[in-house]
Amino acid sequence: MKADAADKSYFDKNCKTFTGKLENLFQEYNKKFKETPHKSFVTGHAAFAYFCRDFGLTQNSVENVFAEGEPSAKQLSQLIAYCKKNKVTTIFAEDMASPQVSKTLAEQVGAKVETIHTMESSEGSKDYLERMQDNLEKIYNSLK
Repeated sequence: MKADAADKSYFDKNCKTFTGKLENLFQEYNKKFKETPHKSFVTGHAAFAYFCRDFGLTQNSVENVFAEGEPSAKQLSQLIAYCKKNKVTTIFAEDMASPQVSKTLAEQVGAKVETIHTMESSEGSKDYLERMQDNLEKIYNSLK
């Protein structure tokens, strides 16, 4: 606040408002995820570790954390088995990862492909909270 001490109350108010919205979103979905029968989902790449930690979920991914290439035939076979065992109905794809492998996996297990947003992605005019709300709702609906 040293850089703009005169506007401290303005920044404090905005911070309090934003963190309140984040907390409300967290509380809403924390309750929802606790009630879902399934806790596992599959993404194009493993970008949701904090999300899983915070909501008690498990993710598996088509590509590794850094989205470096496609899975081998053996890895794809393991993902297919994982999806079937965990009754995965949706494969989540991100702009950063190859959608073709996600589509192939979805076809193999009878799932659909949905787009979710990482921190790096931008979805039209949606702000951060709107993108997170969209992600939370899509993942929640896939776990019901």
